[in-house]
Order: sequence, then structure tokens, then C-alpha cells
Amino acid sequence: AGPVPEGALPSRRLAEPYEALRDASDAALARTGRRPRVFLANLGPLSAFNTRATFARNAFEAGGIEAVTNEGFADHAAMAEAFRQSGTRVACLCSSDAIYAEQAVAAAEALRAVGAATVYLAGKPGELEAALRAAGVAHDLYAGCDLVKLLAQAQEAA
Repeated sequence: AGPVPEGALPSRRLAEPYEALRDASDAALARTGRRPRVFLANLGPLSAFNTRATFARNAFEAGGIEAVTNEGFADHAAMAEAFRQSGTRVACLCSSDAIYAEQAVAAAEALRAVGAATVYLAGKPGELEAALRAAGVAHDLYAGCDLVKLLAQAQEAA
């Protein structure tokens, strides 16, 4: 390898930021016995949450954050209790836009009430944005978001 020509762009593999996040996850595992984790708060029936829950799980796990998943919940109290028992500090609401319109604000409030430090929404908030922010949803996870930044924030919060 010779000298780098003046004005040359730095060589960088696209996977490097994700590798660094997974290295940080490995370090957390070695230090604490547990990887950073996120609780997937699946709302409604499987047909409503499966697509976004799968997307969220894959996205978080790409950054070394273990996804704690489930089959959904009959009500917000059951969801909040499952979150509390999971020992996680971070949650991600996963469902369809129709279910979000009916339940996302109350679900976020229930998660925050039992200690969720950070709540994400899988998808874009649309018209619910102001209400979701007021309920404690801090970030949105969607195709095209700054995923590396979101994952770094999630690791810190977890």
C-alpha cells in the first residue's frame, strides 16, 4: 500500500458502522452478561404487527441489539407487564397504521408508566406525531431513516 493521493476519498466499507455497533454489543455482553435489548411491543393481531415487528427485529439486531419479541397482547396492561418483566429499558411499538391510530398513544403511555426509558415506533407517525411525542415516543424506525444513528442511540439507552 503506497501513499494516498492528495484529494482521494477515504476507503470505507459500508458495513463498518454496523460492525462497530455489534462490537459494542459484544463488549456489553462480556461486561454485563447481556446484550443491549429492545422489547417489541406488538399491538393487535399477528397480521397487523408481523411486518413491522420483523422489520424492527432485523434492524435492531443488525446493530447488535437483541429483540425481545412476543405474540402480541390482549390489552395494554398485559403488554406493560410483559415489558416490565423483560428487564429491558427500551421498547418499540409494532403494528399497522390502523392499530396505531387506535392504540399507539395509550400503549406508549403504558410503557413509559412502567419504566420504558425510550420508546420507538416502527413506521412513520404521520398525523399522530404530536400525540406520540407527547406520550413519550422519541424516535421512528422506518425504511430510509438514519439507522446507524438510531441504533447507536438505542444501544446507549438500552
